[in-house]
Order: sequence, then C-alpha cells, then structure tokens
Amino acid sequence: MVQNNNFPLKQSMSFIIPPDAKSWLNVQPNSDFPLQNLPFGIFQPNGKSPRAGVALGDQVIDLLVLFEEGFLTDLPFDQSDFENFHLNQIMSKGKGACTELRKHIFELFKSDADFKSKTDIHKKCLHAMNEVSMLMPVKVGDYTDFYSSREHATNVGVMFRDPANALLPNWLHIPVGYHGRSSSIVISGQPVYRPKGQQLPVENEPPVFGPSKQLDFELELAFTTFQGKPMGESISTKEADNYIFGMCLFNDWSARDIQKWEYVPLGPFLAKNFASSVSPWIVTLDALEPFRIPGPVQEPKVLPYLEYTGNKHIDIVLEVYIQTEDGTENLISKSNYKHMYWNMNQQLAHHTINGCNINCET
Repeated sequence: MVQNNNFPLKQSMSFIIPPDAKSWLNVQPNSDFPLQNLPFGIFQPNGKSPRAGVALGDQVIDLLVLFEEGFLTDLPFDQSDFENFHLNQIMSKGKGACTELRKHIFELFKSDADFKSKTDIHKKCLHAMNEVSMLMPVKVGDYTDFYSSREHATNVGVMFRDPANALLPNWLHIPVGYHGRSSSIVISGQPVYRPKGQQLPVENEPPVFGPSKQLDFELELAFTTFQGKPMGESISTKEADNYIFGMCLFNDWSARDIQKWEYVPLGPFLAKNFASSVSPWIVTLDALEPFRIPGPVQEPKVLPYLEYTGNKHIDIVLEVYIQTEDGTENLISKSNYKHMYWNMNQQLAHHTINGCNINCET
C-alpha cells in the first residue's frame, strides 16, 4: 500500500469523533453532515478551480485554502493533492495519512478550537453548499458490482427464472460479482438517457428493438479503496479495513427488459452500462465505525479465506424517494445496509484471492 513514512498504516487504525462533540460552526441538529461525519468530496466554487472539500453542516470546508494558509502543512500532502479534480491523489497517501487529515479538520472545527477566532480565514475557507458545484469525487478506473443482498438476489432470481431456482447454488458460498462499466459512472443529478436495446416482450417470438420500458433504480452503497497490494498478492478479511477509504450512495440504473433478454449466459451488458449515479460525498470508514453491528449467520459455513472476526456489518438506514414534477416526495423503498449477507471485508478478500490488484488510480 502507498503510504507516507510519517503516518504508517496500522492494523485497524481509525479516529472516532466523540458522539457529544460540537462544532463552533452552526450545524443544525438534523443535518446529514454533523461534526462526527466530515465526508470528503470534490467541489468547484464560482470562478475557481475544482478542489477537495469536507462537508460540515450546510458549509463546504475548502481544504486547498486550509493548506495555503498553513493549517495542513504538517501532514504528508502537497497543494496538488487538494487542488485536484478527484480525491484519488489524497487517497493514494494511504489510510494513516487520511485518518490524520480528518483528525486535523476535527481539531480545527471543534467547539473549543483556536481556529474559531480566525474569522478572516473563515471567509476564504467556508463555502455555502448551495453555492458550489459538486463534481465526481473519485476517478474510477475499475469498479466491481457485488450481488450481496440475499433478498435482492432472490427477487431477481424469481423475476428472471422461477421461485424454485431463485438463488443459484454458488450464491451462499461466494460473494458473486461482475466488473461494471466505469466510463459511464456519473455524479448524482446528471441527466440519464433512457437506454435502447433488444427485448423479448413475447416468449417464443423474435426480439424487438427500442427504448427500455422497464427502467429501474437499484439502491446500493459503493466503497472506495486505497491502493492495494501488488498484483499476485491477496488482501485478507482481517486486513480489508485498512484498504477501504469510505462509502457513498450508488444507483446502478437497470433496464430490466433488456437485462432479461441478454442476461444468459454472461450476465448484464447494455442493461447496465448506460449510466450509474454516484453521490458526491464519501463518508469515511472511520466515521462509520460507531455503527458496526454483527452480521447474519452465514450458513453453510464459508471457506476459511472468507471467515472474519468482529462486527463487519454497518447499521445504515436507507430510503428511496421519487420526486414528482410538483416537488412532492414519495417514499417508495426503505431498507438498511445491515441486512447485507456478504460484508465489504469478504468482498475485498474474495476479489483479491486470485491476486487481482486493487488500484487507486491517480
């Protein structure tokens, strides 16, 4: 793993912000971005270059300005890490450095911080969230889609096969995954064009071509990684936490009618490659540590390389709303990430067990 000697990687290194900690910056009690969160993203202020930022309340903290003003210079980063179109260069410094960066930001914005009095710098480093443009947080070189919800896999199996064969025999033994199309991942809010392709609306008749009539969303979470081990080496479930930067929301748009026709024998192609939407903020694994819980009992017993210890599932409430043209929001789906059958540690261990290299491309 790429790391700086001043902040070497340590097993399960993390920094958890106390739940009662407050900021001198005004943060509403129901904010998605309290002091305990501090997610990372890439934003662009009016008339300025893209740069790395951290969300706090309804403000974006400008890391480039903090660096230029000398508040981050004792960390293993340089100006180009923060004045950048993506977070990859920051992530390439490894977990130790990124944990220390988040800790520094907390020290600057906690209620009793000396930084509270630096009002001249506040004007430079704080941007109202509704006045900036959010950009893609990371440059995605590759991405893998894991099929890790038992309920979802069963529902799709029923849709494409039959209830008796909904869950294929391998599903309870391996975290099933496929390599997705990274070139069409877009930032949340970017328009998505309805895909076209072949469909088979009537069994035993020739296929037809046209726009999808069964366009579907998929409520997913994505995790981003630091630089992995050299090609040929594997990341164990015990090591996996040290290779995961954080998580974000992900909508893997799906054209179900196209997918049903092309699914056999190799899996999705045109049904999935037209667009996937990713949220602009990445919540670090450190911020999620307090929400760790035990996972479901995995039966049959998994092979040794997929065994893990400790709480590796995370309690994250998830909801999907559809907003109509008049602005009304309608709740159509509610779930929780804790129900995932295969956890991230198992996914990463399985992904690399054959020596596949995990890249944090810069």
